[in-house]
Amino acid sequence: MQLEIATVEDLVQVLDAHPQWREALRERLLTRELLDLPQQLAEFAAATDRRFESLEGRIGSVERQLAEFIAATDRRFESLEGRIGSVERQLAEFIAATDRRFESLERQLHQLRTDVAPLKAAHAKTCASGEADLIAEEQGLSLLAVVDRQELGALVRSSDTDGIPRHELRSFRLADIVLRAADAAGTECYVAVEVSYTANGRDTERALRHARFLTRFTGRRAHAVVAGLRFDERIRAAVEAGEVAWYQLDPKVMEVD
Repeated sequence: MQLEIATVEDLVQVLDAHPQWREALRERLLTRELLDLPQQLAEFAAATDRRFESLEGRIGSVERQLAEFIAATDRRFESLEGRIGSVERQLAEFIAATDRRFESLERQLHQLRTDVAPLKAAHAKTCASGEADLIAEEQGLSLLAVVDRQELGALVRSSDTDGIPRHELRSFRLADIVLRAADAAGTECYVAVEVSYTANGRDTERALRHARFLTRFTGRRAHAVVAGLRFDERIRAAVEAGEVAWYQLDPKVMEVD
């Protein structure tokens, strides 16, 4: 059979009339790579679908694992929060118990100080009594005698005490130390001494008041002295101004064997 093909249109009509010729023509015109491309694309698409399905499966597995991890983490945090709460309660109880123990120790220490204070004061007074002559000498005086409480009582009873409160007269009769002394000219005078382990404002006030009473009751000059191992800084101004004299006890004499 002889065909006449003069135009592209004639070629198209012939190929439409003979599909097997069209396939043969395609194989002659196209390379093997181009001919195999549809099949390769189909296979690639199928492989891609399989990979996506695998990835989706793996992502699903990861999501499940992540959900399990989050749930486990939440449980661990809840457990830790419970343990922390327990530790906080135990710590609060420990602090409260420690505070109570410190308060008890502070009360005991305060009581101990309260109990020891009179002993320290009595010891300081004993030491100062043994240094009566030195106390007088530091005031530029010579010791004549230590005035005892009987003499002080007699002095109060024989004097005009009008206007003096009872508690101040009692304080005077219980004065720590009262000395009768004489100055360089031989003129007699008195020394009112108040003794404490640490001399403070109360001792200063008592010494000054007792000195005033001695002058009032005897008409003689009286010196005010505070004695101790050390003195409260709050009375430094009075000491430096000469309102009251300071006598420091020898630390070695204050030692208890």
